[in-house]
Amino acid sequence: MILKGTIIKRNKPSLSPNVLPLHLMIIPALVLVIIYNYIPILGNIIAFQKFDILKGVNGILGGNEWVGLKHFSTVFKMDGFSRALFNTVNISFWKMATMFVVPLLVSLLLNEMRQEYLKKSIQTLIYLPHFLSWVILAGILKQILSTDGLINNAILIPLNMEPMFFLGDKNLFPFIVIITNIWKEFGWSTIIYLAAITSIDPSLYEAAIMDGANKLKQSWHVTLPGMKPIIVLSLVLSLGSVLNAGFEQIFNLYSVQVYDTGDILDTLVYRMSFANAQYDLATAVGLFKNTVSFVFITASYWLAYRFANYEIF
Repeated sequence: MILKGTIIKRNKPSLSPNVLPLHLMIIPALVLVIIYNYIPILGNIIAFQKFDILKGVNGILGGNEWVGLKHFSTVFKMDGFSRALFNTVNISFWKMATMFVVPLLVSLLLNEMRQEYLKKSIQTLIYLPHFLSWVILAGILKQILSTDGLINNAILIPLNMEPMFFLGDKNLFPFIVIITNIWKEFGWSTIIYLAAITSIDPSLYEAAIMDGANKLKQSWHVTLPGMKPIIVLSLVLSLGSVLNAGFEQIFNLYSVQVYDTGDILDTLVYRMSFANAQYDLATAVGLFKNTVSFVFITASYWLAYRFANYEIF
């Protein structure tokens, strides 16, 4: 029994000697994150300056002329900006939609497979492309889709059809981007859904079978409701990628012919920076994109907490 007025002394938590080396191992990674992720944030001030690269860091710190929001006004009036913004939202939306539906359907189908060795083999094959970079995959796709590629030589030419340069067709390019993204990433996403399925109580399936439910009804009334938290979580967290259409993929696949439908904000920033040396305007575009992404990410985490009870401590 604790008497009234008794002062209870609690020992302050101390860092275990065994844990201290593990914390020290974090320091090199932390230094790299600070150098390459946080210090460059200071460079966003270029978006508000008339930047002169010859002045270097001293120019950024005060040697350049301050122009306020002039660069943002210039960027928003550019024809290429509105086109890139629309393409970014369009491609990222369809990527988000397909990467939600396709992995979900594939995970449900894999869950119904009873041959374990076949199931594991299919899983390995479908998520293998995830580990290949877009540099490698772009080279493969160009060999398949070029005018002298596999499709033209093996299918179109034997059928007396004109060869097509698929990656140079602005109408086909967004579909190629979306389809190839599915091919590369859907297998990896199925792992999350399959993990959610394994956590469902088997007795629920037994009860559904006793009630006469077939496989389709079991999936609809047992599997999908059991996966609801991870489904909602995946949906709301994907909002943070609404302006990320995939720079590496598009940069390695696109060309001047498909700028109308394939040019996105990231590729626009790349060309403005490294091709035209318009660093101040490019920084303005990047800052706009990052600000909008920050708002969507913040909203997505709030929605994840509200509807999926997901919280970051």
